[in-house]
Amino acid sequence: MSSTDSIIQKEAYTVIESDNRVQFPEIIDDKINTEEFLQAARDVVRIVDKFGKLFAPVRYDMQGNIDKLTTRYSMDKKTNSTLQDMILLEKSTEEDLVAVDALMWLTRALHMILLFFERIVEDHKAGKATEDLVAFLKEAYKETLEPYHGWMAQQLFNLLSRMTPTRSQLLLSLADGESDKEEITLYNMELSLINLKKNVLALKTFYNDHDLEVTTVV
Repeated sequence: MSSTDSIIQKEAYTVIESDNRVQFPEIIDDKINTEEFLQAARDVVRIVDKFGKLFAPVRYDMQGNIDKLTTRYSMDKKTNSTLQDMILLEKSTEEDLVAVDALMWLTRALHMILLFFERIVEDHKAGKATEDLVAFLKEAYKETLEPYHGWMAQQLFNLLSRMTPTRSQLLLSLADGESDKEEITLYNMELSLINLKKNVLALKTFYNDHDLEVTTVV
């Protein structure tokens, strides 16, 4: 490893340990800590804010689902300490499955963001620096949310996707305006995606195993 690489790695770890990190919880015994997951999801919402005001509908939807889950969690933090326990408890005791629906949609949104950022990281690793990120976002949307969106919702997303910031704009925003942090930002992004991916896949499996996934188009 060169001295430059060592400096980048060291600075990257400094960023990860800061309050600005996005760190989804480790999965323990196939369960996800509710409080830690919700905090990480809030951090993702703050990142979506950086996409610009036109992405307010996406942010609003994610925040709304986080709020619903937070309300359910607050009813009994001990019993609802993991997402899986909280969801199964609601399923067995309630008729209106608010948290079940909220976590399903939040997971889909997080999955889209995961795939979007994965494409940016993969592009960088391939030695490219694709500026126009619209295609990356549309690909991620097609795989995650589009199957559940009706015509109106799809048209809205297509409109919003045209306003996607360029690669340079996005990375600069994620680095809080520091233009010399591109490598560190991408490194930090890649590490943040590790647990996000584990969480998303675990929740998708959980929903499928317990027949909680609803495929209704909205």
